[in-house]
Amino acid sequence: MGKGRLEAFSDGVFAIIITITVLDLKIPHEGNLGALRPVLSEFLSYALSFTYVGIYWTNHHHMLQATRRVNGAVLWANLVLLFWLSLSPFVTGWLGENPDSAWPAAVYGADFFLSGMSFFLLQRAILALEGRDSPLGRAIGTGNKEMLSQVGYLLAIALAFVRPLFSEILYAAVALLWIVPDRRIERQVAPGAEG
Repeated sequence: MGKGRLEAFSDGVFAIIITITVLDLKIPHEGNLGALRPVLSEFLSYALSFTYVGIYWTNHHHMLQATRRVNGAVLWANLVLLFWLSLSPFVTGWLGENPDSAWPAAVYGADFFLSGMSFFLLQRAILALEGRDSPLGRAIGTGNKEMLSQVGYLLAIALAFVRPLFSEILYAAVALLWIVPDRRIERQVAPGAEG
């Protein structure tokens, strides 16, 4: 089965997620900079979530570049990833309106932790179909950055119950790990790459 429909559907879902998230931002009624203060936490949670969704979209795109075909397991694994990511507008809004509350900060991290686990499962489903010697299989490597991210999410979830601000700072730190796209896959699919 070709991968084109999976890519198109996924890109559409990513675009909708970002659109829904931005629609939750409230527009101030006054025309001065001071009017932005009440919506600052919502904007910051939006900016963080936009960054995360962008990171997932970029890495999803690269992973599918290195994928030749898909099957039912890959389609379902992709849907699981999109499910968890589609909850990001909800957790973003909840955190933005309650930046000093433990549960919104913890649930925010849980959503992105589960998104990370789902991305890993999608990767494994593709490898089960195409093999370890595929371009994706050769590009994966040790997964240290992925593991560090997951540990960061878990630590941030725990910190939410100590001080939500600490967990929010840790979420931003995890996002900074991924700002530079993962080049391992790009090297595998570049013209002239071995394989």
